[in-house]
Amino acid sequence: MLRIVTEKYKVDFCVVGGGIAGICAAISAARRGMKTALVQDRPVLGGNASSEMRVHICGADIHNHKKFLRETGIIEELRLENLKRNHNKNHYIFDTILYEKVKFEKNMLLFLNTTCLDAKVTGKKIKSIKCRQLTTEKNIEIEAKIFADCSGDGVLAPLSGAKYRVGREASSEFNETIAVKKANKQTMGMTCCFQAEDTGKPVKFTPPAWAHTFKTCKELPYGQNGHRYHGMGYWWIEMGGNMDSIRDTEKIKDELLKVVYGIWDHIKNHCKDKDKAKNMELTWIQFLPAKRESRRYVGGYILTANDIREAKVFEDSIAYGGWSMDDHNSGGIMSRNYTKDATIFHEVPPLYNIPYGVLYSKNIDNLMFAGRCISATHMAISSTRVMATCGILGQAVGTAVSIAVKKKISPKKVGEKCIYELQQKLMADDCY
Repeated sequence: MLRIVTEKYKVDFCVVGGGIAGICAAISAARRGMKTALVQDRPVLGGNASSEMRVHICGADIHNHKKFLRETGIIEELRLENLKRNHNKNHYIFDTILYEKVKFEKNMLLFLNTTCLDAKVTGKKIKSIKCRQLTTEKNIEIEAKIFADCSGDGVLAPLSGAKYRVGREASSEFNETIAVKKANKQTMGMTCCFQAEDTGKPVKFTPPAWAHTFKTCKELPYGQNGHRYHGMGYWWIEMGGNMDSIRDTEKIKDELLKVVYGIWDHIKNHCKDKDKAKNMELTWIQFLPAKRESRRYVGGYILTANDIREAKVFEDSIAYGGWSMDDHNSGGIMSRNYTKDATIFHEVPPLYNIPYGVLYSKNIDNLMFAGRCISATHMAISSTRVMATCGILGQAVGTAVSIAVKKKISPKKVGEKCIYELQQKLMADDCY
């Protein structure tokens, strides 16, 4: 008979989600003396930047195209450490660097392969969460003074009763002229990438029988120019925005795999430039889709497209963004219009402010969040969701928690009474 083992922990701060936002939130709090727990449901840290998904960490510099624009603080520390020790940009080595930074940080408890299953809520506060660590068959309960949801999918929202949104707002709700006219539940889709290498000799490719078929370049986004970089996979291998981006994830992944193999079949066997790929061989396929959007919390403030386009200056500014509002077609690659409008880029100012109010829950007093689930409209999140931006948002959360715990006040009160102190602490830690 299997004996269920339950381990209980009590900490100052518990972070759910070990992507870039969660890592930066946990490290920043731990370095400021908070006993911190980081719960991650995968075997590696990094989220979309991990070896499981291999998405580039993007931000205000737009892949180094904008000079003097660069996210600083912990996210820059992680990137510089990777450049120093991982000369060939091996994704597995980056996994190790992230693991090392968290695992051996003072005041830190790391729980990998651990899924958050439930939350105990008393009044307007989360008292504890219940988790299951699959590798050890242990139940883990974590009690904390403050929780942060950096899971991407906003897993604590339905468990705690925190207010959240899904989908696209109507343009009339926030006067966003670039938003859709009628609100809907559609989101940006998710992507499965691939990687290929030049073997130096011809390599044949026979697609699986279940792969989709793309005979001509016209069937793919951007035509022949869209798939000339054979070694890195394509962000536009995307779908699922017109489905449930959480409940239908496995179904969407199955279809994405058919597309990935179909596109590689096109490149190897049908494309006009197939000779350029004759020596290329697939070396990796992404089986865990990289998501762009699902739940978004409702916080003390909801960031809008107009705030971004006008570069509105907030007195409680704690971070910045600079990535374009990159609104992906919900229908994805199998949509009739996708080859024309895979995404619509709405330019933004070189930098724009992000206020502290987007980082704490409107109705759960001790819940904060960072990453792609912050309090923002669909259009605003299409810019703030990129990982370098998520990293500095995470650091702001962790630093705010250190103030809240030491002063015995709520995250909301930090914004009302201690915003200048928070801003100064962030700047002291290299966050502009």
